[in-house]
Amino acid sequence: HYNPNSNTRTMSDVVLYFMAGGVGGICTVLVGHPFDTVKVRLQTMPMPAPGQKPLFAGALDCCKQTMAKEGVFALYKGMAAPLVASTPLFAVFFGGCAIGKYIQQKSPDEEMTVLQNANSGAIAGVLMAAVMVPGERIKCLLQVQSAGHAPTGVHYDGPIDVVKKLYKQGGIASIYRGTAATLLRDIPASAAYLSVYEYVKKRLAGEDNASKLSPGATLMAGGLAGVANWSVCMPADVLKSRLQTAAEGKYPGGIRDALKEVLREEGPKGLFKGFTPVMLRAFPANAACFFGLELSLSVFRTFI
Repeated sequence: HYNPNSNTRTMSDVVLYFMAGGVGGICTVLVGHPFDTVKVRLQTMPMPAPGQKPLFAGALDCCKQTMAKEGVFALYKGMAAPLVASTPLFAVFFGGCAIGKYIQQKSPDEEMTVLQNANSGAIAGVLMAAVMVPGERIKCLLQVQSAGHAPTGVHYDGPIDVVKKLYKQGGIASIYRGTAATLLRDIPASAAYLSVYEYVKKRLAGEDNASKLSPGATLMAGGLAGVANWSVCMPADVLKSRLQTAAEGKYPGGIRDALKEVLREEGPKGLFKGFTPVMLRAFPANAACFFGLELSLSVFRTFI
């Protein structure tokens, strides 16, 4: 996510940010996806029988087992869906931030407060969920299937096959399963992301000029914003992973049933499953996003 906070930008500049945001999104997925695969496999592994060891001892063990059994590229399984979704996703996020800003500002030159930036992020989070849910559902199903314990009992040959089979099973509703959990995750997370990014950027630049921030400082602000984003949304993410990878009809009460099951089986700590790979991923993935964004912006501005 990136917020073009200067109000003097022309429409062509907004288009450049849309395009550069898409590149940033692709960089995020390329760097972050292996961590994401480990996170989803940890979150959805079956409960061990009494006296038995869990399937994975932790993030590192999950990574080792996956590579040993399925090769390095197994960590990139299910990447096509988020890769395809990342470009419109970032475009939608920009639009949401701009709408949030427009609603709240009395004049175009008015500086946004931390709370106002949080509100803009929250609005963007709602809009983003519409694009994100199907991609996340496809991604999670393919990642879990590769781990050899597909809870749905259905085999998928790839993203298109997932869409076909899900539509056959339960129509559009099945493709969009996990929407409530995604909103629960993305509204506060996007609010934290944008407000922390803008706040850190301002602190690093000094009060007078946040627009002349060095690439290193931009990466630092983006990385810290990524950590803030995931710190807020981890429990909702665990529930979303369970909902989106479960067999049809397993959770008739939706997110409430998934929450009850996690608390019953594992207690509150179960809501933070996958925390290690998420935190390991948050900083470099968001740093990659901003690196891609800044680099492509400078290239576009040179040639367009």
